[in-house]
Amino acid sequence: MSMRSRPVSSFASRVPALSVVVLALLATAAAAQDTTGVGAIRGVVVDAAGRPAEGVRVCALDTASCAISDARGVFRIGELRAGAYRLEVLPLQGLPFISNQVDVRAGLDGTVDITLPAEGFQQTVTVTAPAFQAPEAVKNSGFLVTPREILKSAGALQDVSRYVQALPGVVIGTNDFRNDIIVRGGSPLENLFVVDNVEIPNINAFANFASAGGTVSLLDAELLQDVTFLTGGYPAPYINRTSSVLQVTQREGSRKKFGGWATVGFAGAGAILEGPINAGKGSWVLSARRSFLDLFTEDVGFGGVPVLYSFNAKAVYDVSPRDRIWMVNIAGIDEIRLGLTESTDLEEEIANFDIRYDGWRSATGFNWQRTFGSRGVGLLGITHSEAKVGQQVKDLVAQGVPPADVPPEVVIAQSPVVYFEDSREGETTIKYDLTVHLPFFDTVQAGGSFKTFRIDYAADSPYGNDTPYSPTPGIDPFSLDTQFRSYQTGAYLQASKQVAARVNLTLGGRFDHYDILSQARFSPRAGVSVRLTDTLSWNSSAGSYYQQPAFLFVSAFPQNASLVPWRADHYVTGVAWSPEASLRVTAEAYRKNYTDYPVASDLPTVSLANIGDTFAVREILFPLTSAGEGYAGGVEVFVEKRLTSKLYGQGNLSFSRTRHAGLDRVLRPGSFDYPFVFNLLGGYRLSPAWELSARISFLSGRPFTPYDQAVSTAQRRGVYDLTRVNAERAPDYGRVDIRVDRTFTVGGQPLNLFFGVQNVTNRRNFASYNWNRRTNTQQFGEQQGIFPILGLDWRF
Repeated sequence: MSMRSRPVSSFASRVPALSVVVLALLATAAAAQDTTGVGAIRGVVVDAAGRPAEGVRVCALDTASCAISDARGVFRIGELRAGAYRLEVLPLQGLPFISNQVDVRAGLDGTVDITLPAEGFQQTVTVTAPAFQAPEAVKNSGFLVTPREILKSAGALQDVSRYVQALPGVVIGTNDFRNDIIVRGGSPLENLFVVDNVEIPNINAFANFASAGGTVSLLDAELLQDVTFLTGGYPAPYINRTSSVLQVTQREGSRKKFGGWATVGFAGAGAILEGPINAGKGSWVLSARRSFLDLFTEDVGFGGVPVLYSFNAKAVYDVSPRDRIWMVNIAGIDEIRLGLTESTDLEEEIANFDIRYDGWRSATGFNWQRTFGSRGVGLLGITHSEAKVGQQVKDLVAQGVPPADVPPEVVIAQSPVVYFEDSREGETTIKYDLTVHLPFFDTVQAGGSFKTFRIDYAADSPYGNDTPYSPTPGIDPFSLDTQFRSYQTGAYLQASKQVAARVNLTLGGRFDHYDILSQARFSPRAGVSVRLTDTLSWNSSAGSYYQQPAFLFVSAFPQNASLVPWRADHYVTGVAWSPEASLRVTAEAYRKNYTDYPVASDLPTVSLANIGDTFAVREILFPLTSAGEGYAGGVEVFVEKRLTSKLYGQGNLSFSRTRHAGLDRVLRPGSFDYPFVFNLLGGYRLSPAWELSARISFLSGRPFTPYDQAVSTAQRRGVYDLTRVNAERAPDYGRVDIRVDRTFTVGGQPLNLFFGVQNVTNRRNFASYNWNRRTNTQQFGEQQGIFPILGLDWRF
């Protein structure tokens, strides 16, 4: 967005004209991993006639970081801690001059174009719309999401996971109340979450072990600063996950004064407090939220009401000009009951069970960052995460369908417990990441990590598993009571080099050892970017990625200890076109080849690749073997228009194909095979006080496995026809969401009131087919219908 020209410092005003065009440092299309917590300023210096200016020295004031422009006028100032900097420009002829402040954010590269002044011109500074420039290491499939997009977007519910569901390659799952991230045909279990350099197993509430999704994010969207989402071909510094990486940087608290926010939204009501530490040498920020539906009702339609507490905290302190430390904590406590009450519709599938769930999870990290001038930067991280899950499942019709006049509390009391769990998982990580600049290479990154896992499982399935995947009732009963430690070590090395004026090459690899599996794997990675014109580039990347099966799967049955890490090979190529600073168009083709995926040993057509997150954990615990294979491939087109005046938005169109095979090695449509996906979202600022946003999503119907009607009827339970795995398709999925924001001023501070409607057309999209054991019939399960949203944010 162009802004009115402003005079700069009195020192700079003594020299002739200056024109500095800052092409928004943070609105890059993709970003390298924040392994060291620093950003960079890169740019081009030209003279008044537009010719490259060589030998111009550019420094970030109050640091030791400087760069000199080369024959092309190109310079790069790296290893800058997040913050605001003024640039001092020292031309070969004429007096030095100073720009006004430029923001630098962790893990991101930005572009600054500097035009040396022509004599006699008035000195000005102009800030223009964002440029889309990927940093060196990320060549493909990267997206930078700003906090404003998450906070204002219709359909996102101020949840980062729900927002990225509208990005290319990502689809909405089988339940609108879940925020699972399903990327390029991969299971939701295949995603990595990193928050402020802290790897977190799951950033969501109401989640089980062996789970990566939930109902709502524990992250407060008001604390987000940058979100980087990578959907394929990501570089070596990332610990292995086979589908995607969601990396979040939270903002600092205010270094100037104490203040806060009051918030009300889908995740509940809460407050944010923040303030300085030691006269601005540091800052702190704290968020606390609580759901409030239980204050108004005891049943929201499924026999209970969810209760959630979430806490986010971050403290930052500058120990010295070179040393910065920060601590971060993400925590949540949740509980829910699903089951039979006086108001339960006996025609609903939920009437078959009584489920009591409670859990908590917490992740805490300490980071120490040290810069070495312009030579490099190092980051030491020590993190610990802990999670506890407790649940009890009673089968309300195990002893036959009770008469309708029997009170629900009597039915529940007399029903057997078919699954019980009271388990904990803990993970402690020590890691170090180093970025240096060496004479032959432009950038070299290296690092290593050591993880210790503490597992305490207590789970009991005494009657076996009436899983719909088997025609034999009560298979694989187990009682799991085990405590153990395990370890995982990893190391990586990566180098990026500008091998020609328009060609950048990245080569790297990582080595990981999985103690519980007694397996080690090496993962090579490579990427190349070729700038065809000033606005058009071709980018390609390839790499191998491994992932260890979740500890719960490995521990459930003795034979599962022989599993190995499954593998996905990524191949991505595409072009990116930026005809103007606020507009970007990309087209990518990709292929993912899976091998060694865990599949059921006794059910030849069943693969873990086709099973997503679920509360019904006991239904997906099988004896497993690493014999699965599959692939996903497709083409994605993405168009993005950043906010420059009033209109902003993005759209994407994807065509894809996903196939997986079980032990029988027959490739069938994967459960997350959506051949056609279209998303369109954006907004319009009607005035400084009013803003309207909307989102349209259309997906071709997903595959599903039909029930074996004869067996299901005879056994009075749903049993899949495993000779027809994913042989049928659901109707197409379509949804329209809208949101309106109105900003007021209350007590001299902004108050934002918003109202939205999810699925405004009330389309009854397919969720799944369920078997109601009370009525012994198949039922159509619907996703969320029309759903109103109301909330506010007020700064105080």
